[in-house]
Amino acid sequence: MARQRSRDTQPELLLRRALHRRGLRYRVDLPIPGMPRRRADVTFSRARVVVFVDGCFWHRCPLHATAPTTNGAWWERKLNANVARDRETDAWLTALGWSVLRFWEHEDMEHAAALIAHEVASRRSTGTV
Repeated sequence: MARQRSRDTQPELLLRRALHRRGLRYRVDLPIPGMPRRRADVTFSRARVVVFVDGCFWHRCPLHATAPTTNGAWWERKLNANVARDRETDAWLTALGWSVLRFWEHEDMEHAAALIAHEVASRRSTGTV
């Protein structure tokens, strides 16, 4: 697990390039307010939009998740804890007034960037900032 990148993964880089092409500026790997050991992949602080790009294996994608056969019980607990942590993080940020967007690593990052751009523009124009 130590060899797994926690930031700057290929899907994250593709998403960030797509956002940059749309003229959006953002913060990368920012700590989540009130949860110092957790970090957001992309953050739009003024619009209060946070984005996560989740890996299919680590976050149990319903389409692509696989279960390791070796030490299965340990992996089951580990991966279920990851999903529970994601839900807790989403609930925490939502309660603080943030918009939380999550995308799977296999999704089209150009499409994800379009959805993010729409959410950021929407929150800026409605004054939910």
